[in-house]
Amino acid sequence: QVQLVESGGGLVQTGGSLRLSCAASGGTFSSYGMGWFRQAPGKERECVAAISRNSGNTYFADSVKGRFTISRDNDKNTVYLQMNSLKPEDTAVYYCAAGVTYAVPLPLKYDYWGQGTQVTVSS
Repeated sequence: QVQLVESGGGLVQTGGSLRLSCAASGGTFSSYGMGWFRQAPGKERECVAAISRNSGNTYFADSVKGRFTISRDNDKNTVYLQMNSLKPEDTAVYYCAAGVTYAVPLPLKYDYWGQGTQVTVSS
């Protein structure tokens, strides 16, 4: 059983930056692909970024390409989401998830989820 704990969310102005972290415990972190998802009120959960277990492959949603980067440190059992040039439409609860070994944007491919961290971008 893998436990995931997100941190780093908060309130930021348009154009600002935040770095989210997700610390994993209870499993073999390096065997899992990791994803960052977000869900805004009234909207479906969407994948914004994903990374394969060895960082060889990544995925980014079109809406965040060029602004967000994903990385992982398998020695620290942590995955990061660096968010730059934030926009009000990035406001959502952000979740990290662990699942299949490759980078995939499908929620059904992820077995473990964190509790989420709120990101609010003010205009």
